[in-house]
Amino acid sequence: MTIEEKVNEGIKCAMKAQDKVRLETMRNIKKVILEAKTKPGAGDGIDDAECIKLIQKLAKQGKESAQIYKEQGREDLYAQESAQVAVLEEFLPKQLGEEELAAALKEIIAEVGASTPQEMGKVMGVATKKLAGLADGKAISAKVKELLA
Repeated sequence: MTIEEKVNEGIKCAMKAQDKVRLETMRNIKKVILEAKTKPGAGDGIDDAECIKLIQKLAKQGKESAQIYKEQGREDLYAQESAQVAVLEEFLPKQLGEEELAAALKEIIAEVGASTPQEMGKVMGVATKKLAGLADGKAISAKVKELLA
């Protein structure tokens, strides 16, 4: 079952359960996927990897919005945004922990043969492709800097 099919099924289940937050989030995911499919040059459709990227972007935006709401003391909006992010994260692969990320990056650094901070670009090129969807770009970058320093 593709992510798009899971979203469509999730919409039906949320409607039956009358879960407004889940329904709104699922419809938002579906909207973003449809927009990506109808973009010029998109071809017939999009694969699960592209869907994951789109959902990651939505989750990142939701987290940033939730943080702003929290800073401004808007607990009602913070709770709503956090609930939507939780639904989005159900569709994302499990994120790597600190130790797992360090181990994966050490392996990539050895593979590339980098040893100085000047070679960070080579490592990042490989790391962002291999760890796409498993770790945030900022976390990868910070850990690579730390390991090459």
